Amino acid sequence: MSRLTFRASAYEVKVPASSANLGPGFDSFGLALEKRDRYIAQVLDDKTLDIDVAGEGAEDVPRDEKNLVVKAIHKGWDFLGLPKKEYPGLALRALNALPHGRGLGSSASAIIGGLILSRSLVVGGADRMSDNDVLTLATEMEGHPDNVAAALYGGAVLSWAGDDFADAIKLEVSPRISAVAFIPSNNVPTSKARKMLPETIPHKDAVKNSINAALLTQALTIRPDLLLAATEDYVHQSYREGAMPKSYSLMQKLRAAGVAAFISGAGPTVLALLVDADLNHELGDLVRAAGSGFEVENLDISSVGYQVSNI
Repeated sequence: MSRLTFRASAYEVKVPASSANLGPGFDSFGLALEKRDRYIAQVLDDKTLDIDVAGEGAEDVPRDEKNLVVKAIHKGWDFLGLPKKEYPGLALRALNALPHGRGLGSSASAIIGGLILSRSLVVGGADRMSDNDVLTLATEMEGHPDNVAAALYGGAVLSWAGDDFADAIKLEVSPRISAVAFIPSNNVPTSKARKMLPETIPHKDAVKNSINAALLTQALTIRPDLLLAATEDYVHQSYREGAMPKSYSLMQKLRAAGVAAFISGAGPTVLALLVDADLNHELGDLVRAAGSGFEVENLDISSVGYQVSNI
């Protein structure tokens, strides 16, 4: 493989938030939301790492090779055939808009951002690393493809993965659907939420869940009137109630009122999908329903994934 030639200029990538699972679609369904982290990177002549982070979670983000964006950049360079000893220095600026540990895809944003930067900083990088390659590499890092696929492609995605591949189908979300996020101040680490899941589930629950996951493909696209039924989960949300009791209670309250609400990813954010909603009229009611402890935010569904530019 030929040696890599790095570009001298800086590149910026903007990556959307994402919600995963959407109720029954555990580790497979994702939805891109229009709230974006920004990452700017430029190759340096020496071997130094110059990392600056501002915004959400800035005080907790590593400023060395443990930084998740840097890890993703290096993984991309590995894929392109660059030996670790030949990694150049890197200047990285991150402006984080996504809250960390809330179930809105902050880690997926960092991973997709880093991988896109890794190929953008290399002459001909996009020809040697396709979006599908990016998805496979991102899934290896994240462990599941749902959030990273949504951040990569935008819209709603149905994704799957094997031992050495990942793939996704993009679904065109009905324009009648809008999203509202109920974001609590506390976080729940994904690792903790996953440890709460059982090894097995009852057969009847698996059957109900598979039916709803199939229905969700139609509800998101051509039958949004079915969203309440299609977003009912039987395999993960109830098992995690103990880690996020207020979020689980709010979700149940919204669903009882006919709102298609679910825990976003591993939580504790609750996402509600509304149909033909007048948000100017309804947002106040939703804020009152949430009570204290939640920031209520109307998030447009993002039809596009990452956006990259030379700056």
